Formats: sequence, C-alpha cells, structure tokens
Amino acid sequence: MSGLKPVKMRSGRPWNGATRPYVVLSSYATALFIGDPVIKMGDMNTAVVKGGLQTYDVGALQAVNKATVGDGNAITGVIVAIEPVASDLEKPYSPASTEAIVHVCDDPDVLFEIQADAALTAAASVGLNAVLIATTAGDTVTGLSGIELDSGTSDAPAADASNQLLIVAPVTRPDQDYTGKPKFEVLINNHTEAPQGMLGIS
Repeated sequence: MSGLKPVKMRSGRPWNGATRPYVVLSSYATALFIGDPVIKMGDMNTAVVKGGLQTYDVGALQAVNKATVGDGNAITGVIVAIEPVASDLEKPYSPASTEAIVHVCDDPDVLFEIQADAALTAAASVGLNAVLIATTAGDTVTGLSGIELDSGTSDAPAADASNQLLIVAPVTRPDQDYTGKPKFEVLINNHTEAPQGMLGIS
C-alpha cells in the first residue's frame, strides 16, 4: 500500500508534479507519510524554517495535520514529498513532534490512485463516493502511507456527497486484483481548495 498517489488531471492531462509547501509543527504529535491526506490548520510557522533548497520566513507556511478519515471530513491535499529532517536525515517520513516541511498536491482537479482495503468491483463502485480508512499508521522503512479506500469495512461506497472521495475509474494494469485489494483512480470529493468545497456527486 502507498496511500494516495497523484496520477493525472481530471481532464486526462498528465499531472505536472506541482505541489505547495506546508509545515508540520513540532507540537503535532503524529507521524506523517508520503501518500497521507492532510488538512490545513489555522496555524503558520512562527519561526524561520530552513528547507533543503529554500528558507521560509515567519508566517510563510501554513500548518497541516493528517486528515481524519471518514464521512464529512475534508481534505486539503496529499503529501507527495517530505524534506529530510536535519536531526535524522535517514528517516523517509515526518516523525511525530518534529518540525518538517511537506510538499502537498492540493489541486482539487488531480486524480489519485489508491488501493482498497478489500475486494471491490468496478461495476459496483465507479461513480460512487467513498471514505478513507487508516489500515496502518504508515511504513517507517519505505516512508509510505497506510491509508486505503474503505471498501465497506466501516463505510461502504455510496452516492453520498459528504464522503471524502469520488471513485472515477479502476486502474487498468496487470497487477489489478478485484478479489484482493483493487486499485482505483479517485478524486478528492470533500476538498478544502475546491470553489464550493465538494466536487463529487450525491
């Protein structure tokens, strides 16, 4: 599993890799991983933050926390890169209670690939809304997220616009497995950066 991975634009054009830097404050006691959904908070960096290529002045970066999974919980974007933490350059993730700069794909028109947590057919799910499920906290070796699409473990896909994702299409690759943990392309439905907040259907 690897959480959410940006793959292309809603129009079908390739995703160009654009991201926006955010800060994870040292007061936040949760580790973050590549592929994790995040939500922006009201806080900003209160001290100068030095990244690998750039230094950010006070108030230049908005803080993010890991987005809460489940119906009605909004998402700002997905972490696609984490700048190395100076105190431990070998960690491929953002440790808990450690200031870090994360690069987030926060464009509401980006489609993401995600793995479901159990069997799910395309015919029964494409066009429906779904929520995320935190299967694991994340992999501290690979740095990848443990977030998956909830196939019905706690909340089955349905025509519910307050759900977090819109299931757009199945992934068409030889490794696709509908009887195991199938992969789908999804749009963030409950998105803080969308003009009206939500993009999907009910």
